[in-house]
Amino acid sequence: MDIKSGHSSPVMTDSPPISNSRLTIRQNRLPYSSATAISQNNNLLLTVPRKKTGILDDVKSSGWLDAMKSSSPPPTILNKDNISSDATDMTYREWTQLKYPSALTTFEKIMSFAKGKRIALFLDYDGTLSPIVEEPDCAYMSSAMRTAVQNVAKYFPTAIISGRSRDKVYEFVGLSELYYAGSHGMDIMSPAGESLNHEQLSRTVSVNEKVLCSLVESTKDIKGAKVEDNKFCISVHYRNVEEKNWNLVAQCVDDVIRTYPKLRLTHGRKVLEIRPVIDWDKGKAVTFLLESLGLNNCEDVLPIYVGDDRTDEDAFKVLRDGPNHGYGVLVSAVPKDTNAFYSLRDPSEVMEFLKSLVTWKRSMG
Repeated sequence: MDIKSGHSSPVMTDSPPISNSRLTIRQNRLPYSSATAISQNNNLLLTVPRKKTGILDDVKSSGWLDAMKSSSPPPTILNKDNISSDATDMTYREWTQLKYPSALTTFEKIMSFAKGKRIALFLDYDGTLSPIVEEPDCAYMSSAMRTAVQNVAKYFPTAIISGRSRDKVYEFVGLSELYYAGSHGMDIMSPAGESLNHEQLSRTVSVNEKVLCSLVESTKDIKGAKVEDNKFCISVHYRNVEEKNWNLVAQCVDDVIRTYPKLRLTHGRKVLEIRPVIDWDKGKAVTFLLESLGLNNCEDVLPIYVGDDRTDEDAFKVLRDGPNHGYGVLVSAVPKDTNAFYSLRDPSEVMEFLKSLVTWKRSMG
């Protein structure tokens, strides 16, 4: 895929008072094709209203510890032979049969809706393209997965949207054919290498540097805690922290960010994430990318988003309820409520799904 973007960087600004939050992008809309070149002279204005200021966000309202536990599902229960228990398997089968069918077993049905439409593919990274690992810096994708992603990007515009920094995700993946959206979509790079930075966020960098140093210092004595700098976001991982000490991690984070009203806290799979207080998430990143490709609000476009994390729910919801109707695919080995339509069990099934997309596209000629 050779998509070139010459847009000037989108500007994130406070909106005038309006009744409903909206995303406004000024740009000529061009149909997507592998040879599409987006005009270099149009100004792209991204207007993002601020959220109501609040340090602790939904984490505080539900209780630190409860929120951390709810976003960190326990591992699959294993018997002595290291095989999933019959009860666990039965529950999962019922979940996929009654609520969220496997995107593999229902692939033909999904593709029946895709006939005559252009597919746009969005992928999370951790837990989707790579397994969840104990050490975040070692979340490498397999060479087979890299090949699968590279092949699917030849036929469909493909983006990776991650809470990690854009540079870190690119380091893991190493494919120039993709869009990379780091920091939950706040830091975007096109396949042509065009950086689509949100200028207003540059003001938060110095603050984040101070917060980063403070978080590193305050958590240094908690065994297993790790602080990761994701440019516009900061992640505090507690995957390797004993559960009895999770409250210490939460308290350290609370003590640091309580003096920064322009920062908010969210949580994912055994990670606390500090972000700027702006109305921006992976769902809005999907909308922005679709608009950049000239695929926004088009009846002949089918966006598909594959992800495993709580933060991916914003994207699932946008595709379920918004004008860019598409399919969310949740990657999970345990039953859970989601805004997605379909499910896949783990990254190995994600790879099979990507391969199936390529095979289907080739069969269409």
